[in-house]
Amino acid sequence: MSNPTRLICFCVLLSLCIGCRKTSAPTQSVAAPPAAPQAELNHSGGGDAVASETKYFKGSIGSSLDLQMKLVRSGDQLTGNYYYQKVGTKIELKGNVDKDGTLLLEEFDPSHKQTGVFKGLWITNAEDGLITIAGNWSKPPGEKGGDKKTAFSIHEEPIVLTGGVEVITKQIKESNKKLMYEVEIQYPQLSGGSNPNFEKFNQAVRAAVTKKTAEFKKEMIAPEGEEPPPAGSMGSDLTVSYKVALVQDDLASINLAVGSYYQGAAHPNSYSEVINYDLKNGKLLKLGDLFKSGAKYLPAISAYCISDLSKQVKAKGPDGMLDDNSIKNGAAPTPKNYQSWIITKRGLGINFDAYQVGPYAAGPQYVLVPYSALKDLINPEGPVGQFAK
Repeated sequence: MSNPTRLICFCVLLSLCIGCRKTSAPTQSVAAPPAAPQAELNHSGGGDAVASETKYFKGSIGSSLDLQMKLVRSGDQLTGNYYYQKVGTKIELKGNVDKDGTLLLEEFDPSHKQTGVFKGLWITNAEDGLITIAGNWSKPPGEKGGDKKTAFSIHEEPIVLTGGVEVITKQIKESNKKLMYEVEIQYPQLSGGSNPNFEKFNQAVRAAVTKKTAEFKKEMIAPEGEEPPPAGSMGSDLTVSYKVALVQDDLASINLAVGSYYQGAAHPNSYSEVINYDLKNGKLLKLGDLFKSGAKYLPAISAYCISDLSKQVKAKGPDGMLDDNSIKNGAAPTPKNYQSWIITKRGLGINFDAYQVGPYAAGPQYVLVPYSALKDLINPEGPVGQFAK
């Protein structure tokens, strides 16, 4: 099959997977780095890797089976495991990927009986080098239902950890029929290794999400004398998901997407919250920690963001819903405008939540500020000095 034909197949599979992905009706997505255009995806190098490397993925099978996968690639051979986030039991994997990116993975239960097979394409994003794998999962050939295929799509997370350390997903899931609310939270934890700062990171993340849960549940208690909501009415909910911006032995940057709906509200609320952690020194990072003492970093970041947001609006044409005044106010060089930032290998990611630089209907916005634009301000001995050389 030719490369263009493979790319068309990938786009169809990915569209089907995205179309059937389950979304929570009352929750609006928090801004995330935009996907690279299909023209910038390169799968011709699918079989080029020869050295052993470990990659971590998140994604789903079908519309509701969220999973995490770890793959060790050596040449064209693949080994690893995956687990459904709602279950947590690891399922072993082995297979291969050829030079054209065609992937085959067989899965096995603890008794080594084959229980399924993944067939798809290994796609390398030309912009950031991260991998997307998309295709179909099915039961083993010859088994009942083996001809039924379910679309899957998984995306590599920028995780580079040594010493057997992994990022795992923990959950908080609660519901209260009487008070008519639901809580569904996913958050990351570092598992394995002997660095005591890993547990400090875990505690910081747990504290952030449990605080949100407690605050939400407190608001669900009706004031004394107030009638509870009538049966059958729409309840309230709190959801938290996460995306890894970067995790390596000395640094972790996590983007939390928080969504909530309160009974009777006109629309849901959503915003981003970040956890940037110095795993080398065991402390939460502030934006100023990345820069030289006395550096005027906010004006530099602000100028880049205002320019980039204005370009994004022009590129969208009639669909651009941001105006110059909203952008200049919401992206002005003040600390409150730059509380939601993430660390990537290519630059600082800035989240602008709904309402910040435009109307609610415009949704959240995202700007990646390259380190080259901040090179003279960044502390070369600081957390991101390693990326700004």
